[in-house]
Amino acid sequence: MKVIIPVAGVGTRLRPHTYTQPKPLIPVAGKPIISFIIDQLVESGVTDFVFVIGHLGEKIRLYLEKRYPNLNKEFVQQDNRLGLGHAIWTARETLKGVDEIFIILGDTIYDTDLVRFLNSEHSCVGVKKVDTPREFGVAEINDAGQVVKMVEKPKIPKSNMALVGLYKIKEVDVLVQSLNQIISNDLRTNEEYQLTDALMMMIDNGVGFSPVTINNWYDCGKKEVLLETNSMLLKKEGFVTSDLPSYYNTIIIHPVAIGKNCKISSSIIGPHVTIGDNTVINHSVVSDSIIGNYAKIEEIVLKESVVGNDASIKGMRQSLNIGDNTEIDFSK
Repeated sequence: MKVIIPVAGVGTRLRPHTYTQPKPLIPVAGKPIISFIIDQLVESGVTDFVFVIGHLGEKIRLYLEKRYPNLNKEFVQQDNRLGLGHAIWTARETLKGVDEIFIILGDTIYDTDLVRFLNSEHSCVGVKKVDTPREFGVAEINDAGQVVKMVEKPKIPKSNMALVGLYKIKEVDVLVQSLNQIISNDLRTNEEYQLTDALMMMIDNGVGFSPVTINNWYDCGKKEVLLETNSMLLKKEGFVTSDLPSYYNTIIIHPVAIGKNCKISSSIIGPHVTIGDNTVINHSVVSDSIIGNYAKIEEIVLKESVVGNDASIKGMRQSLNIGDNTEIDFSK
């Protein structure tokens, strides 16, 4: 089996962070998003990876080469971002002679057992019931439990089962043929070449797909979801930094993940805080936040914040001599 991970998106909803940092490399619970995906797949026995890169792709390549030097990996450049279907089509040369593939988005963390997908005897797609199906690709499922139709962001949904970005394909040649047909005939949905349309073409040609329901998924494309994911993961066993040094005059409220060589003093850190390596925090209160590497934070209260690498924040310090019956409001 070969795994394809598209990571070519620009992450517009996470700007300004994604101007300089690819979304898959943004940290949650102590490590980049893409590492959660790769580690889970490696633990499941996967050995062959294809990464479709684009925006800031060299940073992703360098990180993966350094972090996973022994991983069997290929990189494909997607210069024009024309949809998920186009991303997979861009990697078509790497799929020759491959019996089956597994497609998983590189900026989304999944709360599910991936082994169910990898060991499935049939092609299958990950689904989850949602309240707003018009915002997603959706799968229509018959009484026999088979997917009979897939539609990308339908105006009038006939199903509330969203496609979550997990696809196991056994008929690889049929998928490539379907993608070729869509692109050669310029068949676009919402101005892009959709993988959903290629899968629907496969169904029309007799390929069967089984739905696999997942517990949850976290598309870390928005600040709020990124922080929610960070909080969720920190609550799980194995993500909290347990062997923290003794920081001067500082209170740590778990769960937190703190990187190497950090200097923290006279502060309150936590709960639900991830801090990168070599960060300095003095006289501050930080909760429900993600702080990058080499950041410097002084004299400030941060809550529900995302601070990038090498950023510097310094609050306002006051020296006051206040008499009786005085009211001062600094909030204006």
